[in-house]
Amino acid sequence: MAEELRKPIIVKKIKKSGGGHHGGAWKIAYADFVTAMMAFFLLMWLLGSTSKAQKEGIAEYFKTPLKVALMGGDSVGASDTLIKGGGGKDFTKKQGQVKPVDGPPGKQKNVDIKDAKAALEKAEAEKLELLKEKLEKTIEESPTLSKFKKQLLIDITTEGLRIQIVDEQNRPMFESAKAEMQPYARQILKEIGQMLNGVTNKIS
Repeated sequence: MAEELRKPIIVKKIKKSGGGHHGGAWKIAYADFVTAMMAFFLLMWLLGSTSKAQKEGIAEYFKTPLKVALMGGDSVGASDTLIKGGGGKDFTKKQGQVKPVDGPPGKQKNVDIKDAKAALEKAEAEKLELLKEKLEKTIEESPTLSKFKKQLLIDITTEGLRIQIVDEQNRPMFESAKAEMQPYARQILKEIGQMLNGVTNKIS
């Protein structure tokens, strides 16, 4: 009986062989990899099939896609568009470069954007001049702003239309040591803000 108690106890563990079900997570990862590779090769193909000027035009469009649409005016671009004022300048056209056109193979056309740029600048200047006249007329007709018309200076600069508020009596616009505006200054800015509500240009 004592000898039986001294015998070692042996525990055997049975290991199950592999080959069981591992789930489908690898399929999702593989699908993502294949999709990424397809997108990469598509991007490489697009980069290889476009010219340098076309790449610059695409990059410029995504920087300011709504510039002409918001500012208004006629399009000077080469393509038609359904958006009023849309299109903008054709940035694929560069001075001294050639752009393929429809016609027999081998024929190319020199494209000069100087005239288009000058036309755009002229249109923007005319638009600012019309806006200036409109604001001056509004000030004349406004009972509140008409008495401050000598203190409101409107002029056109290289940065756009500038509106200056000048107090003839050299009064400060803010109360001393406070962030509160004087009543007269608050009244002027309120009227100017209402006057500029319909303007699409950027205000700074």
